[in-house]
Amino acid sequence: MENLKVNLDNLHDYIPKNVFAGYKEKAIEANKILKDKTGEGNDFLGWLDLPNEINPQHISEINNTVQLLKDEVEVVVVVGIGGSYLGAKAVIEAISGSFDVFKKERDFPLIVFAGQTLCEDYMADLMRFLNDKKFAIVVISKSGTTTEPAIAFRLLREKLEEKDGKEIAGKRIIAITDMEKGALRKLSENEGYKTFIIPDDVGGRYSVLTPVGLLPIAFAGYNIQEFVKGAVDMEKHLNEYGFDHNPALLYAAARNALYNFGRNTEILVSYTPKLFYISEWWKQLYGESEGKENKGIFPASVNFTTDLHSMGQYIQEGLRNIFETVITVAKPQHKIIVPADNDDLDGLNYLAGKRIDEVNKMAELGTLMAHLDGGVPNIKIEIPEINEYYVGQLVYFFEYACALSGYILGVNPFDQPGVEAYKKNMFRLLKKPGY
Repeated sequence: MENLKVNLDNLHDYIPKNVFAGYKEKAIEANKILKDKTGEGNDFLGWLDLPNEINPQHISEINNTVQLLKDEVEVVVVVGIGGSYLGAKAVIEAISGSFDVFKKERDFPLIVFAGQTLCEDYMADLMRFLNDKKFAIVVISKSGTTTEPAIAFRLLREKLEEKDGKEIAGKRIIAITDMEKGALRKLSENEGYKTFIIPDDVGGRYSVLTPVGLLPIAFAGYNIQEFVKGAVDMEKHLNEYGFDHNPALLYAAARNALYNFGRNTEILVSYTPKLFYISEWWKQLYGESEGKENKGIFPASVNFTTDLHSMGQYIQEGLRNIFETVITVAKPQHKIIVPADNDDLDGLNYLAGKRIDEVNKMAELGTLMAHLDGGVPNIKIEIPEINEYYVGQLVYFFEYACALSGYILGVNPFDQPGVEAYKKNMFRLLKKPGY
């Protein structure tokens, strides 16, 4: 099978060869530090070898859990925030049909999310939606005390127990949490909830290939074996190939070289709405991993061609501190031909007989050319198609490249001390004991 590819052809006018050679050496050194597990944050490298450590028993336990519940409930509410929500959401949205949420007949439950916001109206809408639904809860938290998911879980657990009784509710709540400690672990043991483990050495934003991501993806009806296989094959590819054929090393080196020349904002671009939440997950992955010590590339995203009619103007002619990374999908899943029209009032007969994807690809190429002319360098990431296998490749590729990029930048890619700042102020304002 083909692999994900990275193309740097459009950077030659922006990064001198001698400079890029220096970043090649930095990337190779970062790769050695990562593999040897000698860098900062090396106690959070459980994700690194994770794909190959997921054995058939792990997959079976997840799939069996889904089989036991999928015909009993219409909805599964996944409760979590940050990496405990974005990874699963990103994968499910990428491989789902664009309008699957409106299906009246479905073989697997509808997946909805809670605990990712403190918006009262969102929670009220969700509770009202669940009034006439049979639902289960997958709650994801190492500690069980993170404010947003803890509030959501308290409300949802109370609702489920009131609707179905405590005994049935106990069988419809699954906790993904710490192996030994924390409020959610204690509650799960007290109530007899089915549990899965978040490994101590895997941070939230790197946790898509743990039950944090795999269980919701399986509940949505998708093939987690293929998703894991994509990650396994990408891990193998990254371990076998040297710099010139290693997409993670190429990407990490290129983005840091561009940062060296003042390109401090990276815009992740896709030409399909299916990848919208992949971009959201990517922003957390790179933003939390690199944004510290008053440095780091700011991660932004757009979806084209939609955002060419809004952000396109700024990208073309705004401040020249940006570069683009374009995810291009070689083959769509469906085929639609532009029809001919006798009157041709819209002037589109020149496109008659062409696939919409051909028009989309030409829009992509034309945009790349225009942005290069406008002074915006770009990196191209190509995947053959969007399915479980290639999304698995994409996820592991971005995780690996992120770790390399952080080490090249000179920061610990696995901590996030700044995240606590807002919490301290919020707790003090809410008069939480101890604050």
